[in-house]
This record gives sequence, C-alpha cells and structure tokens, in this order.
Amino acid sequence: MSDTHRINFVPVDIEMEVGEDETILDAAFRQGIHLMHGCREGRCSACKSMVLDGDVQMDDYSTFACNDAEVEEGYVLLCRTWAYDDCEIELLNFDEDELLGGAPIQDIRTKIVAIEPKTADIVSLQLEAVEPAEFEFKSGQFVDIHVPGHEGVTRSFSLATTQADPKHFEFLIKKYPGGLFAGLLDDGLEVGADLDLTGPYGSFTIKDGRVLPIILVGGGAGMAPVLSLLRHASEIGLERPMRFYYGARTASDLFYLDEIAALGAQLADFEFIACLSESLDDLPAGVRVEQGNVTDVVDRNEAELGRTEVYLCGPPPMVDAALALADSKLVPKDQVFYDKFTSPAFD
Repeated sequence: MSDTHRINFVPVDIEMEVGEDETILDAAFRQGIHLMHGCREGRCSACKSMVLDGDVQMDDYSTFACNDAEVEEGYVLLCRTWAYDDCEIELLNFDEDELLGGAPIQDIRTKIVAIEPKTADIVSLQLEAVEPAEFEFKSGQFVDIHVPGHEGVTRSFSLATTQADPKHFEFLIKKYPGGLFAGLLDDGLEVGADLDLTGPYGSFTIKDGRVLPIILVGGGAGMAPVLSLLRHASEIGLERPMRFYYGARTASDLFYLDEIAALGAQLADFEFIACLSESLDDLPAGVRVEQGNVTDVVDRNEAELGRTEVYLCGPPPMVDAALALADSKLVPKDQVFYDKFTSPAFD
C-alpha cells in the first residue's frame, strides 16, 4: 500500500487524501471532488493549478499545456502530477457548484444494443446498462470506454443522451483510418456484446442559474455532447437563446437534422446553422447553410460573442481555432466550455 498525503485546495478550502500511486486528479475523482479537467493526458491545460507548498512531481506532459517557465513558477497539470508530501494547491479554474456536486465516477458494465452508421464516417453506438442498472451523469459529459481485447486501454467518447433515460446511452463515434476502437466498429463489436465504461468526466454542462445566450460550436463527432445539451434543454424547457453552429465538409456529412429541428421547436429561441467548408451541393431543405469553416461563420454572425456562453466540441484543430476566436472576442474564460480530446481518444 502506498503512502498517502493530504492536499488542501485554495481558495475553496477543500481537503482530500492522495496516494503516491495515483495522480492528484484521479484522487479527487475517487473522492467525489470534480476538479476542472479536459484531456486528462497533460495536453490541454484545463487542470492547470499552482503548487503553493509541498513536494510534487509532474510526468509526461506537453510544454504547450504548461511551459518550462510556468513549471519553474510552480504551475502543474493535476492530471499528470503525483504528490510526495502534504500539499497546498491553488485552483486556477473551478466551478464551486461542480466541485462537490458532480456525479460520482463509476464503473459500468453495458451491452451493445445497436451500431448504426449516420454518415460515411460517423457511427451511432448504443448501449444499455447491465451493472449497475442505471448510470448517473450530466448531459454533455463523457466516459472512457475500455477497448475489448486491450487490457488497460481506453478511449474517451461523449454521451449524446441525457439522464432522462439513465439505462440507455448513445455515442457518436468518428471512424479514423487505423483507429483502434474504430476498427472494432467495423469488425469486432457485435450487438449483444459487453462493453465496460468508466465515468462520467468533463464540465461541458449547462450551468444552473445563468442567463446568458448559449453558442454551441461542434464538428464531426462533436455532435454528441451538443446533442445531449439540446436534448436536455428541451427536457427542462430552457428559455435562454441558443445558436448551434455545426461544421462539416459537405451536406452528406450532416445528420440528425430532423431531431435538431424538433428539439429547437420546443425551445424559446433556437437556430441551427450548418457550416460547410467545401461543397454546397445537394443542400437539405429547411436548413440554414453558410459556406466556410465553422469558426469563420461564427465570427461573421456573433458580433457580441463576449456576452454569451460558448460550448465547443470537435476535432482538436477546430477547438483550437474556436478558442482563439473566443479569446479575440474577449469571451471570459469562465464562459467557455470544451472537452478537447487528443488524437488517441478519437479513434
């Protein structure tokens, strides 16, 4: 059994224990403390914090997420940091409502009930909970799927469903050439087979008590968490204005248009804009379409982006471009939410 140490987080005044065989972020999850996080691989900086006191070690991280100068000052990425002493750590990004109010991390055994193609390269994977019989999560969160036949290997995917049906889950998965999990979708996974999940993770959730308009920006399989948010907004009768910009190459890459329209019709103020970067041929009827990369279309249409909450999910280059746009428009960082999966998590 490894040695354990105490971590005191400021300015929130929360204490927890951490073993020397687990990262600080994993220890927080284990104890029901939901710190801000994203990729959990040391690449996105969402969990960046400042060590004020104590001995820690940070391993295997990207200097783009935490550069050498920041490390010298005491900054760390909690997902890649081990504690070897009692520590005091200042959280730089946190949501007080989420810290102790999130759903607990769970291990869930499920069975596959459907595998359905939605476009040429996006598949709907639908699962049913077996043990436990229900799964607690918040709309917009993601889980780790344990890759069958590869012990200890997981891939992260966002849920497209909501807590309204805690027994059934849907994932929208983009198939990448050579992708480990994607390959199993074509040959290896069958209806009725078991899949193990761990989660939920992420803070891509609609926050209670806020009133600003919501801008949703998605691309590719980033449709999944945005669809989850739309389904949730429809269920609760959310009255905040919502705009959904979805980036794709051509009209053939668009899907779930009928459901998006039906969900939008139940909301007080909603509009969907399909952003096509290549061809404008064979456009679907009744859908607003603009040409260009999704971030360029947002830039053209959202002059007051700084007075909104922005939710981003899609391929890392899209998320990077959207974050740069949000920064240029002076959107406060606590009004921007995203889960930026690194490339292994996409396959």
